[in-house]
Amino acid sequence: MGRLQGKTAFVTGAAGGLGRAIALAFAAEGARVAMADVNERLLAESVAAHPDPRLLPVRCDVADRADVRAKIDRFATEAGGLDILVNNAVRFHYAPLAEFDPEIVDSMLAVGLKGALWALQAATPHLIARGGGSVVNLSSIAVSMAIPNASVYTAIKGAIDALTRQQAAELGPHRIRVNALAPGSVPTPGANAVIDAEGWKSREGKTVLRRLPTADDVARAAVFLASDDAASITGETLRIDAGMTVTGP
Repeated sequence: MGRLQGKTAFVTGAAGGLGRAIALAFAAEGARVAMADVNERLLAESVAAHPDPRLLPVRCDVADRADVRAKIDRFATEAGGLDILVNNAVRFHYAPLAEFDPEIVDSMLAVGLKGALWALQAATPHLIARGGGSVVNLSSIAVSMAIPNASVYTAIKGAIDALTRQQAAELGPHRIRVNALAPGSVPTPGANAVIDAEGWKSREGKTVLRRLPTADDVARAAVFLASDDAASITGETLRIDAGMTVTGP
């Protein structure tokens, strides 16, 4: 029996990177998983590469509140309820703050922050109806250490940390646990688009374990927080960074 046997989960930004790794890990532990993403092509490729009847691709734009609600409602109805929500969807863009276009800022906020709010709004009634559940938000070690040209991304992840604590307090009486994961520098397609080989080498050298965390490392931590193994853990942000923040930037 897997640690998530009989559970249902809705994972945003699940077509690739950390979201896909989390969705696959959840399915391997027995959960039925909605892999939600706006990129239908990448979703189809991911499901084709990892055939599993427990994985359901769902085209969902987290920046669209009505779409998020409709997709979560439909999945919860078809799956017989909802036990787990993972807020992973994000848009990356690094630049000096003075050079950010308003359209890019709006898009990053719409996906990374508002998307989490809309998903929480939609999922909460289903989690309450289930008698409890788990929310796992994706934060970042960028909240704990200065990263050049990451002002908007860091602001969003700082807000995610605050939202995690607030929602843990608000939803705790309903037996809903809310936690966050703060990955370090994880080589994913999204991160590779803004970090070159020299950047990865520099980041690896800053870890006390002299290795970078992997997407699977993050996925295993997500399984833990979503499972009954973490039954008394809520309102926490768990760093998965190979010790990068132990010694500072």
